[in-house]
Amino acid sequence: MSDRPFKVLGIQQIAVSGLDKNRLRTLWVDTLGLELVGSFQSESENVDEDIAVVGSGLLKVEVDLMQPLDPDKKPTVQHPPLNHVGLWIDDLEVAVAWLQTHGVRFAPGGIRKGASGFDICFVHPKANDEFPISGEGVLIELVQAPPELRAAFEKLASA
Repeated sequence: MSDRPFKVLGIQQIAVSGLDKNRLRTLWVDTLGLELVGSFQSESENVDEDIAVVGSGLLKVEVDLMQPLDPDKKPTVQHPPLNHVGLWIDDLEVAVAWLQTHGVRFAPGGIRKGASGFDICFVHPKANDEFPISGEGVLIELVQAPPELRAAFEKLASA
């Protein structure tokens, strides 16, 4: 493939799911010691989630603990249990445009604000004839990296 006009800077989050986020919280927060920092609900995404974090500052990674608002409705956030992986992207708009021209399939919704306030979009877990490149079963969230993360990455890259 041609030179990419964007960079993946690191992991922003992982999202795990089940029918009862309280059971997930018992493991991730109570047992493993992650810090619970927020929550998010969306009827259109059929999700009720707690947001936990590990690390701090620019090394902080979210672990979203998700359950469906209604287990009988779609999307079914509880399947698969590893719901998605989020990647920091230095320039999300450029990345999406380039990836689409190279055959990557995106989930409906386009670029929008995510639960943590960053612009996001999702690489679809399944390919199709028009867009033959996908997450091969894994939903991948692309997240616009904030300026301080981009600056820190550039400083490390030039060192």
